[in-house]
Amino acid sequence: MPQRQQHFLCTNSNNNNNNLNTFFNQYVDKTDVYSWNSVIAELARSGNSIEALRAFSSLRKFSLNPNRSTFRCAIKSCSSLFDLRSGKQTHQQALVFGFESDLFVSSALIDMYSKCGVLNDARKLFDEIPMRNVVSWTSMVTGYVQNDNPHEALSLFKDFLREESEGSVFVDSVALVSVLSACSRVSRKGITKGVHGYLIKRGFEGDLGVGSTLMDAYAKCGDVSVARKVFDGITLRDVVSWNSMIASYAQTGLSIEALEVFYEMLKEREVEFNDVTLSIVLLACAHAGALQLGKCIHDQTAYPAELTLQTFIAFGVGLGATLESSRELLEIMIIDMYCKCGRVETARKAFNCMKEKNVKSWTAMISGYGMHGRAKESLEVIYEMQKEGVKPNYITFVSVLAACSHAGLVEEGWHWFETMNAEFNIEPGVEHYGCMVDLLGRAGCLNEAYHLIKGMKVKPDFVVWGALLGACKVHKNVELGEISAKKLFELDPKNCGYYVLLSNMYADAGRWRDVERMRVNMKNHGLVKPPGFSLVEVKGRVHVFLVGDRDHPQHEDIYKYLEKLSIKMQEVGYAPDTTSVFHDVDQEDKETVLRVHSEELAFVFGIMNSIPESTIQIIKNLRVCGDCHTAIKIISKIVDREIVVRDSNRFHQFRDGLCSCGDYWRSSFREVLNHF
Repeated sequence: MPQRQQHFLCTNSNNNNNNLNTFFNQYVDKTDVYSWNSVIAELARSGNSIEALRAFSSLRKFSLNPNRSTFRCAIKSCSSLFDLRSGKQTHQQALVFGFESDLFVSSALIDMYSKCGVLNDARKLFDEIPMRNVVSWTSMVTGYVQNDNPHEALSLFKDFLREESEGSVFVDSVALVSVLSACSRVSRKGITKGVHGYLIKRGFEGDLGVGSTLMDAYAKCGDVSVARKVFDGITLRDVVSWNSMIASYAQTGLSIEALEVFYEMLKEREVEFNDVTLSIVLLACAHAGALQLGKCIHDQTAYPAELTLQTFIAFGVGLGATLESSRELLEIMIIDMYCKCGRVETARKAFNCMKEKNVKSWTAMISGYGMHGRAKESLEVIYEMQKEGVKPNYITFVSVLAACSHAGLVEEGWHWFETMNAEFNIEPGVEHYGCMVDLLGRAGCLNEAYHLIKGMKVKPDFVVWGALLGACKVHKNVELGEISAKKLFELDPKNCGYYVLLSNMYADAGRWRDVERMRVNMKNHGLVKPPGFSLVEVKGRVHVFLVGDRDHPQHEDIYKYLEKLSIKMQEVGYAPDTTSVFHDVDQEDKETVLRVHSEELAFVFGIMNSIPESTIQIIKNLRVCGDCHTAIKIISKIVDREIVVRDSNRFHQFRDGLCSCGDYWRSSFREVLNHF
């Protein structure tokens, strides 16, 4: 946890002390501790923790004896500032004045030590409390949650329940919110269901705070349908519960559903949306490619000229944030939304309007250029970033290496991979190795990529081995592909993508018995490929298409138009690539399967329903297959339109028969991984 370098109980600022003395001389009875307590409490409550601690220090100079209220407010101020040294000094003074057994002072100290990241001291203090109340229990549970130790939080909650059964203490709604926050971090449905059953038994299901956190816990467990049932069961919803439901959908990738809940919220008119609502909706817009709504949200924040927002709260249900981090988050989300909606130039304009840029905003811009395959601009940004005196961090180098990988910049990738440790003392992690293996694999340097994996200082994960497997598929190296696949079967046995990839490699090599073996293995493990879908925004509304979709109201016209395009494509020499389709499908069926991929249906619908020369933008949940990539290039020239496709990892901008990726797309494992 962060700790302040300045220790406020030891601060001697003449100017501040003069101001404080003037204030006390006018308004405070310096001989009355209760008068001091009122001032200290008000300063702490208003967020002026520095002055609260100075007031506490001044109180001692007047030889007054602080009481429990004095210490509680002073300790709370130390917590707000993450000032461990001042917190320990206050703790020592509390011991001197005999408050070591006071429940409220002890609970405040537990909270202070937890926020300063000193959990051992917090737990020691907790264990020494002879008669704990709900506040002390909640403080300790919350401390574990805040320090990313949810298992200990849940273990402590079991002890809490045992004491409750003895009648010495009772769980309240605040404690349940902390416990459910731990459930959301553990992400185990059984535990969440158990706590859910308990809170129903105790009659807390109607509490808005509990309900909102419960929704988040179920969403983190991957069970958004139950989260929706919890939401539907809340009779009087406030803005927090609406935000929780929108966030539950947005955080699990169900962006369309998130936007639908937002529209429902607007229709009901009973609850006004707030800045948190807008921040979550921006996230959903970025994932769904809902550019028009994203622009509306941008306008709603009332800062199109300059990115300054006064009241945004950091995204996260039930979690507050400072004004600075709120602005920082919003700025990054604006950049991310425009980049993911295919408007990287607009994102750059927004970036340029920022008054203060930090490492996160610079990194967001580097990543945005990278996902569009514009590695040159990504590298220009990091050079500019260094000139401004901002040091790149761990994530910055992930974005830089990913950009190099998309563009095949092997030498530049090696340079930054070596520079991050040599010049910035950042040890490469699995994410960096994954990017390097992907970069080398794309370039056909498979043996070099394999040797890099074998020499890793950290254990390679499924992304690293998957990057090698994807490269082996492209460069038809079955032997190394089998090695990669074997590792992946061990690391991530429930992902059918590896089986399909290896099966396609066998099919390319004509090893049909091995193809059949992969099919049997998939069946035995109960693995099924999820369907592909594509999104296209037309006139402010997002339309969804599945593979071979015939449910859309205009599907008959779409297929007729697609047939006309197919004839024109054949006239210029296009022939469907059926090499990746399983061998037991006849040629005509293979061509039919390839022709009705979801992205083709989406862009045909877009062409039919938009003005000439406008850009058609598609969001696809899978990677773009080789045949579709070729087909869209040709179609972009035939219809004289720009077609932008964002697949699972990057953008493809098709224009005049060319693609912005330079056809350097096929070996990205992240695309392959998300394909399945």
